[in-house]
Amino acid sequence: MFQDNNGGGYSPKPQRQMFQGNWKCGTCNGEITQLPFEPDPSRLGTLLCRDCHKNKQSYK
Repeated sequence: MFQDNNGGGYSPKPQRQMFQGNWKCGTCNGEITQLPFEPDPSRLGTLLCRDCHKNKQSYK
């Protein structure tokens, strides 16, 4: 978080830039239309949709 200059409180994180596109999830082949990063064209087969990403994180 970022410190606020108005009395020492905290302000929310700045909103992350989202990239629009037409990609496919490498696991379920679901449609991905928005990502919080610009994907590397050589790694498009490894992109994960939100659901598959959550499922992968829960197994760690």
